[in-house]
Amino acid sequence: MYFDIAMPLTLFMVTTVAVFLNGKVEKKLKGVFEEREFRVRDAVLLVAVISVTVSLIVFMPQIAVMTVYLFAYSMLLFIFTYLFSGFQRTKAKLFFTMFLVISFLIGTISLFNFGANTGIAYGALVFLCLFGFTFLALLYEEDRIKSGERWYLAVLPPALFVFLYLFFGRTPIWFQYLLDLYGIVFAVLIILYLGSLFTWKTSLIFVGLLTVMDMILVLFTGSMVSAASHVSGLRLPVLISLPTVPAIVTEMGTIYMSLGLGDFFFAGILAVQTLKKYGRDFAILAIFTMSASFLVFEAFILTYEVSAFPGTLMIICGWLPLLFLKYLKNMVAR
Repeated sequence: MYFDIAMPLTLFMVTTVAVFLNGKVEKKLKGVFEEREFRVRDAVLLVAVISVTVSLIVFMPQIAVMTVYLFAYSMLLFIFTYLFSGFQRTKAKLFFTMFLVISFLIGTISLFNFGANTGIAYGALVFLCLFGFTFLALLYEEDRIKSGERWYLAVLPPALFVFLYLFFGRTPIWFQYLLDLYGIVFAVLIILYLGSLFTWKTSLIFVGLLTVMDMILVLFTGSMVSAASHVSGLRLPVLISLPTVPAIVTEMGTIYMSLGLGDFFFAGILAVQTLKKYGRDFAILAIFTMSASFLVFEAFILTYEVSAFPGTLMIICGWLPLLFLKYLKNMVAR
């Protein structure tokens, strides 16, 4: 029997980080959304939009898919960085210094490979320009009088992401390391960004409908698998792929397991709503049972060579029994 602990541990880590960060960012995000929350029809509409998008994405040109994803990810990075960019000047200088070092190192290393290909040549120039912009921003910070958010700081993370993807997306530096790193970052940000809009009632409706939709699109129509293949070829951070631990090696090489950001978001919504209703300890227990359930299902997939299986079903099967036991315990306590 084969099994893997890498992906379940990653699911546990990402979801736990999102739960611990939720309390720090939710108030700020609710202020941005003006205390708005999803209603039942909003949850139903969101599932419908996801279903239609997944079904149609395979018919979209790859350049259009790439443009949409890059724009969405860049806006997500910019919004989060901007909302929390009003920190002390010392921390802002440290932030700028970090980007100075990163842009200078990448630009300099690229110069040594200037003649390797056109992409790296342009990449060297772009990253040195990013270094120049960051240096000017650092100088401006020295004389800055106003307090509050900094737009010139918020543009740096999305700029770095887009430049790394455009100029190094087909190199080993992007795949596998940076691809998974950005996938984890975006998974956490999506949970935090949309998680504040759900209530306990709308989250139950949302996860129930999404699980049914996921089962249909994976097991019956195959649209989810086709969409994942169509997008993953662009090496966009739409899923996290990790080699199995312990390693499972076949004639084709080491087996990698992949889980989409939507599944991380699904687990994150369940964990955050469990946190709000039953407290942190029970939420951490729920994350553990969801990850354990995922491990069991993944072992089944690896052992019997199942090509695709709904990640939402694998996750919710670890959450529902725990919730049912909690309900029975509360009934007995009454």
